[in-house]
Amino acid sequence: MILKASQRAGAKQLALHLLRTDENDHVEVHEIRGFAADDLVGALREAYAVSRGTKCRQYLFSLSLSPPQTENVEIPVFEQAIQTIEDQLGLNGQPRAIVFHEKNGRRHAHCVWSRIRASDMRAINMAHFKTKLKDIARELFIEHGWNMPRGFVASEERDPLNFTRDEWQQARRINRDPKAIKKLFQDCWAVSDSGKAFRQALEARGYYLAQGDRRGFVAVDYMGEIYSISRWTGVRTKDVAARLGDPSSLPDVESIKARLHDQIDAKLARFRLEAKAEFDTARSGLLGSKRKLVTWQRDERKFLIDLQAARWATEAQSRQQRMRKGLKGLWDWLTGKRGAIIAQNKREYEAARLRDQSERQTLIERQIAERQTLHRQIREHEHRLDFTLAELQAFPRRHPEGQDLQPVQEKRNLRRRRRRYAPRPEF
Repeated sequence: MILKASQRAGAKQLALHLLRTDENDHVEVHEIRGFAADDLVGALREAYAVSRGTKCRQYLFSLSLSPPQTENVEIPVFEQAIQTIEDQLGLNGQPRAIVFHEKNGRRHAHCVWSRIRASDMRAINMAHFKTKLKDIARELFIEHGWNMPRGFVASEERDPLNFTRDEWQQARRINRDPKAIKKLFQDCWAVSDSGKAFRQALEARGYYLAQGDRRGFVAVDYMGEIYSISRWTGVRTKDVAARLGDPSSLPDVESIKARLHDQIDAKLARFRLEAKAEFDTARSGLLGSKRKLVTWQRDERKFLIDLQAARWATEAQSRQQRMRKGLKGLWDWLTGKRGAIIAQNKREYEAARLRDQSERQTLIERQIAERQTLHRQIREHEHRLDFTLAELQAFPRRHPEGQDLQPVQEKRNLRRRRRRYAPRPEF
C-alpha cells in the first residue's frame, strides 16, 4: 500500500477536493471522529478554528492510502493501516476524517487528522514521518503478500543484474544479412543497362545513388548507411564509371541524407496523427460507456443505502420495543430479564452492522470489477498507442557513427542499426 502524506493548511479547499465527484467515480465519507460537525467541510473548518488558538500554520496532516491496483482491499484493512499509522506517528485520539475514493477501477482512501492537541493547544511534531510511512508501507506489502514495488526494496537487497524488460528491449538491434544486401546490389546491376536504370532499380529497393567523397559512386539507405557501389556489386571501379558516367552529376551524400530525413519525418508525423486519431475515437466511445456505468452504479449504491437505512430503522424500533417501561420495566430490571434483553439487542445490533457492511463491500467489489473491465480496454488502447508511437519515435534515421560497411565489419556494424520498443508492462 503506497502511503503519501503532507502537513498542510487549507481546510475548506482540502474538504472540497476530497468530495469531488467529477474526478472520482464514487466518494464516501466513511468516518468523522472527534469533531462536533458531522460533515467533512464543517469538520476540517473546525480544525482550522482550533488552530487559531496556536501559532501552527500547517494544522492538518493529510494521508492517502493506495493499495495495489490488482487488489480488492476491504475496509477493515484500511482501518487497521490507519490505526497503525496513528500509533507510529503519535496521532492517537486526534480528530480525524476518513474518505474513500473509487477511480479508474480501483479504491483508495484518504485520512485527515488535526495536528492540534486540545489538552495543551500544541501541534504534534511529525518528525521523520516520510521515513516512518515508508517502513509501514513496506510492512503492509509483506504482511498481505502484495507484489512490492522496487522502490521499497532495500538497496542492499537489490540484484545488480536485475534490469527491466524495457531496458533490455531498448538495447536490442535488428540485424540485416550482408549476403542479402550484396545480392540486392548485384541484382540491380544485372537488370540495368545504364546509369539511370541502375539508379531507379536501387531507389525501388530503398537505396539512393550519390557522389561519394573517395569512392566516386556510393549508395545511401534510409538510415544513412553508405555503401560503395564497386565493393557491393563486385564490379571494377572503371566498369562502374563507364556505365554510370560522371559522379559529379549526382547529389552528395549529405544532401541525400537530409532529403531522406525530411521525408521520413513527414511520413512518421502523419502516421502519429493517424494513430492518435484512431485512439481518440476508440477512447471516446469507452469513456461514454464508463460515464453511463458510473451513473448507474451511483443510483445502485443510493438504492442500497436507502434500503439499509429503512431496514436499520425498523430493526432498531423492534429492539427498542423489547425494553418495557413503567412497573413492567422495573420488574424486568429486578428479575434480570432487562440485562438479557440488552445483551440480545447488542448481539443483533453488531450482526446487523456486519451484515450491512458486507452488503456494501460486495456491491463495491462487483462494481469495481465492472469498471475494471472498461479500464482494461482503455489501458489496452493506451498501450497500443504508446507502442505505436514508440516504434515511430524509435524508427532509425541514422546509423551509428561509422564509415562504409566492410566485409570484416559487416556483422558488427549491422548489429548497431536501430532499436525496437515494446509496450510498457502493466503493473
